[in-house]
Amino acid sequence: MEYQILNTSTCLLVLLAFIPTGLGICPSSCKCSGNDRNVDCSGRNLTVLPQGLQDNLTYLNLSFNQFVDLDHQLTRFTNLRTLDISNNWLKNVPAHLPKSLWELYATNNNIKVLQKLDTAYQWNLRVLDVSRNMVERAVLINNTLSSLKFLNLSSNKLWTVPTNMPYNIETVDLSNNFLSQILPGTLVRLQHLTSLYLHNNKFSYIPDKAFDQLSQLQVVTLYNNPWSCSDNQNIPYVLQWVQGTAARVVGAPCADQPWPWASTTPALAQPTALDSSPMIKGTEAADREASAAAPEPTKVTKTHKQFKAKEVTPLATQSHLVLFPGTDRPLLHSPDGPQEAAATRTIHVQDSTEGNASLAPATGSSTTPMTLSITSGMPTNYSKMPQSTTATLGKEEPTPSAPDARVPSGASRWEMGLLLYLAVLHAVA
Repeated sequence: MEYQILNTSTCLLVLLAFIPTGLGICPSSCKCSGNDRNVDCSGRNLTVLPQGLQDNLTYLNLSFNQFVDLDHQLTRFTNLRTLDISNNWLKNVPAHLPKSLWELYATNNNIKVLQKLDTAYQWNLRVLDVSRNMVERAVLINNTLSSLKFLNLSSNKLWTVPTNMPYNIETVDLSNNFLSQILPGTLVRLQHLTSLYLHNNKFSYIPDKAFDQLSQLQVVTLYNNPWSCSDNQNIPYVLQWVQGTAARVVGAPCADQPWPWASTTPALAQPTALDSSPMIKGTEAADREASAAAPEPTKVTKTHKQFKAKEVTPLATQSHLVLFPGTDRPLLHSPDGPQEAAATRTIHVQDSTEGNASLAPATGSSTTPMTLSITSGMPTNYSKMPQSTTATLGKEEPTPSAPDARVPSGASRWEMGLLLYLAVLHAVA
C-alpha cells in the first residue's frame, strides 16, 4: 500500500511539472520559440491580446493586426526587450509600457502626438521607430531616453525639428515630413550624432550655426527641399557648411544653380570689330571668287590710312579671318594653327608696280594694287622672313571733289607735248 501511495505521489509531481506545457502556454494563434519567451502573433487580425502569454516574455510581435488600444495591457511583461506593434490602428503609443524595453516599433499606425509620458521613463530604450504615422508634434523631456541611439520619425507631419532629443543619439531620421525650421539650440547637444536624414521636407534654408556642433556627423541627406538659392541673407550658411564639412552630403543644396552672392571672375572680353585697337582682317579668297557681285568694302584703320579690300584671285594664301587685337601681342594664323608672335610686328607695304614709288593724290575710285606682308618677329633679312601672311589689297586715298583731276607725271607731260605738236602739224597740212 505504501508503495502504491509513493508511486502515485511521484506521478502527481511529474504531472504538475509538465502542466504548463500540456496546457499550451504558447497561444494557439501565435508562434513561440526560446522556451516560449519569444512570441510572434503578427498577421492574425487580433483585436485583443491572446490568452496564455507568459509574463517573462522577452520578444513580442503584435504587428499587422487590428489593435486600437493597448493602454495598460503590456505593463506586466517586465522582462520584455522588443515590442513590435506596427501596422495596427493605434492612436497613441500604449501607456505604461514596461521600463525594460530596448526596442519599440510602432510604424504605420494613426498616432498623432508623441506625448512626453510615452517616453519619460524609458531609460533603457535604444530604438524608437514611430515612422509612417500622422505625428504633428513630438514632445521629449530633457535628459530622458538616455540610452536612445536610433530615432525614426520619418513620414509624419512634423513642421519643426523636435527639441530635447537625447544627447547620446546617433541616428535621427526626419525625412518625408513638412519640416521648414530648426529652432536655435535644437542640435547643439547632439555631439554623438553620426547620421541625419532631412530629405523630402520643406526647408528653404538652414539657420546659422545649426550644424556647427555636429562634430561626429558622417552622413546627412538634404535633397528634395525647396532651397531659396537666391536668398543672399539666409542660404549662404548651409552652402558654406556643405563645402567645409567632412560628412558625406547627399543632395547638396543649389548644386545645379549659381550662387548670386558669390564673387565671380569676369570673363575676358573677346575683340570685336568695334574695338579701338588696330585690326587687320584678311580676305576670304574662295568666297570672293565665287561671288558675282563685289562685297561691301571692309574698313581698316592703321596709322591714319584706309585700306579697301578688293576682289582677289587665289593669290591670297589665307582664306580665314585673322584678327590682331593690338600691336603689342598679335596673333598669327598659320596652316599649323594659331601661333603667338613676338611683342612687336613688322608690317611691309609694297606697291605691285616697282616703277611708281611715290603716288600723287589721285581722284576717283581707281586703286593701285598693293601687297601687304605681315610677319612675326623682327627679321633682319626680308628674304628670310619667317612664316608670313600675304594678301593683295587696294590702297585708297581721300579724293577731292573735282572729277577726273589728275596731276601728270614728267613722262606724261612729254607725251602730251608730242601729241599736241603732231596735232598742229596735221592742222597745218
